[in-house]
Amino acid sequence: MSSNSDLEFDLFITDLNGNLRGKRMPPSASKKMAKEGIKLPRSVVGMDVWGNDVWENGLVFETGDSDGICMPVHLDPIPVPWAQSPRNQILAMMYNPDGTPFLADPRQILAHITERFKKLGITPVMATELEFYLMDAESEKSQRPRPPKMLDGHGRRLSETDCYSIDEMDNLEAFFTEVRETCEVQGVPADTIISELGPGQFEINLNHVDNPMLAADQAIMFKRLIKGVSRKHGISASFMAKPYADQSGNGFHVHFSLLDEKGNNIFDDGTDEGTDILKHAVAGLIHTMADGMLVFAPHLNSYRRFMKGAHAPTVACWGYENRTVAVRIPESPGIARRIEHRVSGADANPYLVLATILAGALYGIENKLMPPQPIEGDAYTETEADDYSDEYELPNKWDQATEVFKESDVLNQYLGEEFIRVFSAAKEQEQLRFDERISDVEYESYLGVL
Repeated sequence: MSSNSDLEFDLFITDLNGNLRGKRMPPSASKKMAKEGIKLPRSVVGMDVWGNDVWENGLVFETGDSDGICMPVHLDPIPVPWAQSPRNQILAMMYNPDGTPFLADPRQILAHITERFKKLGITPVMATELEFYLMDAESEKSQRPRPPKMLDGHGRRLSETDCYSIDEMDNLEAFFTEVRETCEVQGVPADTIISELGPGQFEINLNHVDNPMLAADQAIMFKRLIKGVSRKHGISASFMAKPYADQSGNGFHVHFSLLDEKGNNIFDDGTDEGTDILKHAVAGLIHTMADGMLVFAPHLNSYRRFMKGAHAPTVACWGYENRTVAVRIPESPGIARRIEHRVSGADANPYLVLATILAGALYGIENKLMPPQPIEGDAYTETEADDYSDEYELPNKWDQATEVFKESDVLNQYLGEEFIRVFSAAKEQEQLRFDERISDVEYESYLGVL
């Protein structure tokens, strides 16, 4: 352990909803933690979004709510600069008591599919792009989003869309400076910062790494630090998929390529089209996209992103240098030939998103699938052509996506039956709770009328 190990630390895993679960521990526990990990009930992985047990996931009463062992994935503590008192954090993943991987743990699921690539002599290289909204600090209390004030002394708010604006970032310079510094301290490879389409909406790209678990770890740390640093600066941040009904949603785009054992990009053949392996991977992603929609859009609000013309795909399609498709092949030098997956919302769990993308790509590669013709022009209109029949349409309702997910032979095979069962049970419990609530619009429409 490094010299700053005399601080208390948070050791946490990530549950299926992407929420952090763990313990805050004194520095004296560090040596024991490194050797033995910590115990947490395995059921915490499958909790619903509010932190309640999910009775139907098979992990509560059926097992006596038995413990799993959470082992650290790194021993050097990572500082938490925004904390009021000096503190560290350590990421972990869960194992069964007998030491075998607990395959409902999101990081274990990603590790499992990565290992399947490794056995083929292939290393996935992955990078993430996450969008988020900055809001007034009162937004969380009022439970209504409101753009933050600009730091120009006039009390004005970032209330207008100003895509790629440098002025918007200047107005929040202290915040972004600390974000950049915190990323460096935590080893999160932040690259460009972009002002996006919505008021107070930004995107920060993370550089690619040749370890999918590390890429997802960095995305998890990034989401945590954005929220922590924003609170320190008196504002709020949200990765909710669609905070404003009439504004752009928060997306989560993933770029990836595949390297052989010599470090060569197996998507590159010196042409703009790329190799057959690239096309096999694209075909697998298209074939499994509807199956994985519950992972890419895991919440009720997630489906508000998927509307025609809303910069989120509604059909499983692909194309070269086309931002209206679900799977884009960016223009790039051959050595950087890659696939961009553009479906997920920023509310999705990074471990599960990366695992599901890799599962789809591997399925296509192993079965030598070929995709339909690439889309040129507006995918929202071009997918009405014969090559894109109803089979390519993506589920646009939460419950529909859950049923498709549960019945997916490919995802059950590649990601595991235990994960499918536990995750779908959590989503069904959440859906039931929403179904039990009477909305404001129902009262406004019917109470004094009918």
